[in-house]
Amino acid sequence: QVQLVESGGGLVQAGGSLRLSCAASMPTFSRVTIGWFRQAPGKEREIVARISWSGTTYYGDSVKGRCTISRDNAKNTVDLQMNSLKPEDTAVYYCAARYSGASYVSHDYNYWGQGTQVTVSS
Repeated sequence: QVQLVESGGGLVQAGGSLRLSCAASMPTFSRVTIGWFRQAPGKEREIVARISWSGTTYYGDSVKGRCTISRDNAKNTVDLQMNSLKPEDTAVYYCAARYSGASYVSHDYNYWGQGTQVTVSS
């Protein structure tokens, strides 16, 4: 059974940093692409970043230069370091997984965590 659990969300002031973590319980984690997505109220879900099984990364335009995604296959975790946070980064952040190649499209992902709230105050 696949399980993804996000942690690390919270309330932070603008300009601050947060580190989100996704802990995965799933077979052959080292062969999985992991994506971080976010959804703000009234807005569509959007890609924040993703990391493929080989370590290649992709960042959404809205966070490029401010976020770093990394994975530890020994621990089955993927972290998202977010810096210089802005109020517009406020959203629920979701970790998602797929076995079949890298993608930045949310509906390509088969497995999702429950989400963690990030709130950035101005």
